[in-house]
Amino acid sequence: MQSVHVLLDGTAIPDELGGVGRYLEGVTPELRGDGVRVTVVTRRSLAASTFTSGRGYGRVVVGDRFAHPLMRMLWEQFRLPRIARALGADVIHSPHYTFPLLSRSRSVVTVHDATFFTLPADHSVVKRWFFRAWTLLGARRADVLVAPSAATFDELAPFAPVETGRAVVAHHGVDLETFRPPTDDAVADFRRGLGLPESGWIAFLGTLEPRKNVPALIDAYVERFAGTTDPPALVLAGARGWDTTIDDHLSRVPDDLTVVLPGYLPREELHVLLGGALTVVYPSRGEGFGLPVLEAMASGASVITTRESSLPEVGGDAVVYAGTDVSSIGEAISTIVADTDARARRSDAARERAAGFTWAASAAAHRDAYRRAAARR
Repeated sequence: MQSVHVLLDGTAIPDELGGVGRYLEGVTPELRGDGVRVTVVTRRSLAASTFTSGRGYGRVVVGDRFAHPLMRMLWEQFRLPRIARALGADVIHSPHYTFPLLSRSRSVVTVHDATFFTLPADHSVVKRWFFRAWTLLGARRADVLVAPSAATFDELAPFAPVETGRAVVAHHGVDLETFRPPTDDAVADFRRGLGLPESGWIAFLGTLEPRKNVPALIDAYVERFAGTTDPPALVLAGARGWDTTIDDHLSRVPDDLTVVLPGYLPREELHVLLGGALTVVYPSRGEGFGLPVLEAMASGASVITTRESSLPEVGGDAVVYAGTDVSSIGEAISTIVADTDARARRSDAARERAAGFTWAASAAAHRDAYRRAAARR
C-alpha cells in the first residue's frame, strides 16, 4: 500500500472549537493508518486540543500571532510550504477552504458547503467574496477536494465543478459516547439549571446565522403555543451570529412564552439539551452536512429538519421533514409534541441511523483522498 505523509494545517481553527473545529476534533485521531502518516500544525493556544494530540502523530506548534486572519494567510502561503518541504510531506491537507498556492506538495482541501454560491444573501459581502474565490481556486487547482456530503458537490457543480476523480465525499461522524440519550436525572438538572418549565423544551443547536432560519422557528413556536396551557420553552443554543433580524422576532414573543438563548453550552450538556427536548428543530435553508442533526439523532431526539441541501443525506427516514416556512415548521412541531409514542419510535430509528456515521469511516475517506492526491505527482 502506498505510504503517504500528510501535513494537516490546523492553524485556521478558532480557540472556541466550532463546526470546523468539531470536524477536525472528530476525524484527526482516526486518520493514521493504512500507510498514512500525519503531522499536525497547530497554534500554541490549541496545542492541548483533541485534534492535535492523536497517538503517533507528529506536531508542529506555531505562535498565536497567526490567529489574526491576515497573518495566518501570509503564513499559509509562504511558511507552510517550507514546513512541508522540510518534513518531506507528500500532501498538505487544508481543512477550511484556503490552501497554499505555491507548494510543491500535493494539496487536499476541505470545502464545507456551497451556500456562498447558493445562498449569497445569507453571508456578508466580504465572506461571500472570500470563500467563493477560494472555492473556485480549490476546484481548479487543488489535487483533491473533500466535502462532507454528495449534495455539496452537486450544488457546487454549476459554479465550481470538480471532476469525479478529484472529489471525495467524507461524511462527518458522531461520538456515541458523548452524544447519547440522557438520564432522567440529567434532564431534570438541565431543566432546573436553565429555569425551564416542567412542560419541557424545544431545542435548536447551531450558530444563529441567516441560513439557519431561526426567525421562522421563533415565529412558528409563537404561532403554535401562544395562549396555550403549560407551553414548553424554546432553547436556542449556540453562538450569536450575524442574523440581525432575530432580536426583532424575539421582541414579539408574548410574555406567556419562554425563549432562552444560553450561548455555547459545555460539550457534556449537549446530549441533554438535544435528547431531553420534546423535539429538536433545525430548519436550515442550506447545509454542507448538518452535524447538529446527526448529534441530535445520536442523543435520541425526535428531529425536525428540512429537505434542503445535505439534510436528507443525514436524516434519511429517521427524522421529520418540514418546509422552511413558519406554517410548515409549526405543523411539524405540533405533530411531534402531541404524540409521545411516535417520539419514542423516532428516537430508536434516529439512534440506529446515527450509529452508521462514524469518524473512522470519515477518516478512511480522507485517507483515500490523500492517496489520490499523492498519486497525481
